[in-house]
Order: sequence, then structure tokens, then C-alpha cells
Amino acid sequence: MVTILAFSGVAVADPREAFAAALAERLAGDAPQVRVAGAVLWSTPFLRELYATPQALWTPARLAVLRKEIARAADDGLDPSDYLLDLFDASGTLTPVERELLATEALGRLAFTLHFGKANPAALDADYNYSRSFGQTDPAAWLRRAISGDDLGATLDALRPRGVYYERLVAALAAYRARAAAGAWPMVPGGETLKPGMVDARVVALRARLAASPLGVPSAPPAGMPAFYDDALADTVRAFQRRHGLLVDAAVGPRTLAALNEPIGARIDALRINLERLRWVFRDLEEEFVAVNIAAFRAVYVADGALRWHARAIVGRPYRQTPVFRDAITYLELNPTWTVPPTILRKDILPRLREDPAYLAAKHLRVIDPNGGPVDSATIDWRSARASTFPYLLRQDPGPHNALGRIKFMFPNPHAVYLHDTPSRDLFARAERVFSSGCIRIEKPLELAVALLDDPARWDRSALEAAIGSGRTQRVRLSRPVPIMLLYLTAYADENGTINFRHDVYGRDAAVLDALDGPLRWAPPLPR
Repeated sequence: MVTILAFSGVAVADPREAFAAALAERLAGDAPQVRVAGAVLWSTPFLRELYATPQALWTPARLAVLRKEIARAADDGLDPSDYLLDLFDASGTLTPVERELLATEALGRLAFTLHFGKANPAALDADYNYSRSFGQTDPAAWLRRAISGDDLGATLDALRPRGVYYERLVAALAAYRARAAAGAWPMVPGGETLKPGMVDARVVALRARLAASPLGVPSAPPAGMPAFYDDALADTVRAFQRRHGLLVDAAVGPRTLAALNEPIGARIDALRINLERLRWVFRDLEEEFVAVNIAAFRAVYVADGALRWHARAIVGRPYRQTPVFRDAITYLELNPTWTVPPTILRKDILPRLREDPAYLAAKHLRVIDPNGGPVDSATIDWRSARASTFPYLLRQDPGPHNALGRIKFMFPNPHAVYLHDTPSRDLFARAERVFSSGCIRIEKPLELAVALLDDPARWDRSALEAAIGSGRTQRVRLSRPVPIMLLYLTAYADENGTINFRHDVYGRDAAVLDALDGPLRWAPPLPR
């Protein structure tokens, strides 16, 4: 019952009790979602728990901080209009209860997207298996602490991916937006490939374009020679090529020209897209992990927060894409055999053998039965062989021709994907390295093995080389599982803090950008 108070002989209702009664009425019932001022409240179950004892939590000062934090979401590449600011900030059109509920809903949406990302990655990639759960956090209790606490900004900051990888992309986004506000950067006209030592009118445009980049290093032309392609400009072009994953030769050919003439808006989009990807996977970043950036053809090992190893990588062709997922490396295999997987057997090997049975010997493959016994390949009618009914296995023995090289790093997974050495080491010199059937070939595999084993008494480089030299297949378990993350980042900060951009070789960026620019959709995480 609402308490009646008397002031100067006039009976009035206690506003707190009136507010509580109205709040309880709005949340009454068991509908999964309540609608307020035209907005569907996704967090209805949490709101009912939060306001089980109906009372106002938002004060004008707290609402002012929330407005500031919503506006700040733009710094993360998010859209502040996703967080109901126009609704709960509407002056004179909302009841106090409506403003209360909309503000709490807005905070919940902002917290959710900062922590999990706006898009649901599982809806964009069926292979995605990174955790997406509230864990031990009670959302209603978190909302109460966030609203009632002393520093809402710091509370929301704690939800953002921690570490310099995210922070540097945020800083780059601000820098590129500031540059865009000043106008588009200059375009470099097409023509013959520009090379150091040339004199060409387009060199003036090239110099202006590089100077306009937020990450560029301005290069003054030699006195009286603005069209001369001098050594200082060549160094600047090489730095640009390095940051964009291009062949580093200072020659401004078609691919470098295309990267130079990419609109600044596309670079801003790339930064937003990859900030979103970091929100998907860097929430629970551990102190030790191996990461492979598929789009950058690069692998790293980080321990105690420091880079311990990095190397170039070769990844799957666009029609045999390396999947994005998380797992843990548990053991190494020295002198591995390679058994041809069913997909490669069906799509690659059998079609070649139907044309040329000698292909088997050329690839050092032998035929074995399911028990490992040898089979004479001359007894097989390769022209009629089909993968679905093929009763044998094709296997490469350890050695210099083995497709896996001399060592592989195992993290058993349903994709049959792993890291391994390769005999085709010349391919690491290519700028764009999409040559595998899905697995990741890495440079410097012995260095990674030594680092992961972390056992200098038994497994230093010399011991590994001796074990490999024996030719015997041997499994070596790690003392602890090491997390491995297969990522797809087309913009990222490297270990020096330099912002890099990469070609979207698998064509995955557009779907993420569409989700970022589209409506905010409720995709609940797993129950806690």
C-alpha cells in the first residue's frame, strides 16, 4: 500500500513508494521480454532479478556518466546509437520508471558488446569455438555494482580486451578518423612501376600520399628535385610495404599502388572490424599462448606477456581455408609420418593417380591396408578408384620429402589442423602465403619446440636435432598444455606497436562490417 503523507493539510503519496509500485508493475508477469517506449528490453530476466526490491538506482549524476560512456563507445568502433541514448535521454517524454529501465538496459547492452562484441561470431563462422559465457558473473549483481559504484567508466574499462593489442588499435582508429576529418589523402596516379632512381611527376604524389598517412614518415625531396625517387623515399615505401604485407622492394607496382590508393574510410572500417574480432577472442587472454594470424601469415609464441618466438606461416588456400578456433598444444611429434586425409585423397591425390599412377612414387607415397600392412600399388585400378570406397591408406614415411617436414605440433581437433614443418621452405619468401590444405606450416619450428618444451636439460636444440637425425618417429609431450589461438586479423598491432594492415584473403571482412553497421541483435551467451 502506498504511504500517504500530510503536508499543510494536503495528502500526497510517497514518491519512492509510487515509483516502486510502478516499477514492479512494468516488470510483472513472466514474459521473456518487456517493451518500454518502443524498445524491447533484452535484459528483462536480469532486470526482474535486479529490481526484485523495486527502487531507483539511477541518479542524474550517474546518468550523466552513462551518457559519456555511451558516446565513448565510438572510440571502440561501436555505434553509440545502439545503446538507447535517444530514448532514455528524451526530456519530458518518459516516466521516471521508463527512464530507469531504459538506462539499465542501455548499460547492459554497452557492457555486453564491450565484453563479447556486437556481432555473434558463431553466426558468421561455424568453426568458431572461443568461449562466450558469463562464467561465474551474475549479470544482475554486476549491473547493481556498476550502477551504484564509484567509477562506472573504470567498471566498463574492465570489460574491454586488456593489453596493448586492443589499445593500439583504438589509438589508430582515433588517428585515422582525425586524418579523415581533414579530408581524403592524395591518390597516386597509375602508370609504369616507380622505382628508386627514377624521375617521374608521380613521385610528388607518392611523397604527398605517404606524408598524409597517420603512420607515415614524411620524406622531404632533395633540393630542387621534387620528382626524383631518392633513397629516403625508398625507405618510406619499404616501411609502407612492410606494414601492408607486400613484397618489400621499394617498387611501386600494381599491388603497392592499390594499397596506397585504398580510401581512408576503408582503413577505418578495417580497424573497426578487427577491434570487434579482438573483443571476440581477447577477453580472457592468458599469459602464455601461441597465436597464428591467418590473414597475416604469421605465428607468435607469448609467455609471461612477452614475445618469445615469431615466424612466417603458410596457411590454407582460399578454397581450403584454415579455420578460426582455439585449442591447446599437448605434444610434439618428431619425424612424423603423413597419412593422406580423406579430403586431400578425394580432391587431389586420386584425380592425379587416375591420370598418372607414377605420381605415387613421385610424392613418396606408399599404399597400406588398415592394419598398416604394405599393399602393391600395381594391383590397384586407379582409374576406377573412388575415395568413398577406397579400402587403403596412402602414407608418407618420415624423411626429407615428408609433407609435414621433421616436426609437427599437435592440438587434436575435429578439423585435423595442426602446425608443422615443411620441406617447401622457398614458399616462405612469398608475400602472400596461401598454399596449404588447411594446416599451418611454420618457419623456425625447432625454435618453437625448444620454447614450448622449456626443458633445457633434456630438450635443447641439439637434443631435438639428434632425435630428428635418428629418423625414428617419436612423440614428446609438453609439461603443460599451451593454448593456441587461430585468428583472422586484417589489421593488428605487432610487437613493436606498429599498426599493420593485410589483404582480406578469405573475404571475411564484409560480413563483420555488415554486422557492426547493422542493428544490435540479442545473442545470449551460454548460461553461467
